[in-house]
Amino acid sequence: MKKLILAFAFLLVANFGMAQAKDAFKADILKMIQLTGSAGQMKMAKDQILKMIPQEKHAAFLVEFEASLPSLYDKMAEVMKTEYTHDDVKAILKFYETPVGKKMTEKAGVIAEKNMAASQEWAMGLQGMMMKYMQ
Repeated sequence: MKKLILAFAFLLVANFGMAQAKDAFKADILKMIQLTGSAGQMKMAKDQILKMIPQEKHAAFLVEFEASLPSLYDKMAEVMKTEYTHDDVKAILKFYETPVGKKMTEKAGVIAEKNMAASQEWAMGLQGMMMKYMQ
């Protein structure tokens, strides 16, 4: 009976330890989402959407939008768990806490906007190219 109780206690401790490790992994991924600028992309999307919503509805939209983000970040974390190990995430966090990593985060929004403009310009040229070959 003592062996059974000891085995059960060991199993509980092991499960608790694994749960804590998973929570730490997810917490680190959520931190990575913030530090890498992924959260900044959501701000850019929010700003674009706000331009399409009447001013008097902004406050209500913002409440709902912000409430939807934790669910999105949880889903993003699950995807990242399949692609990165916890050690990978720790190394990424270490980088993003350096001066150049912080600069990458600070510049992510500006770079994304400029890249979007460059992509749109390229797409316009691509349409002309496609028309030439589609005839």
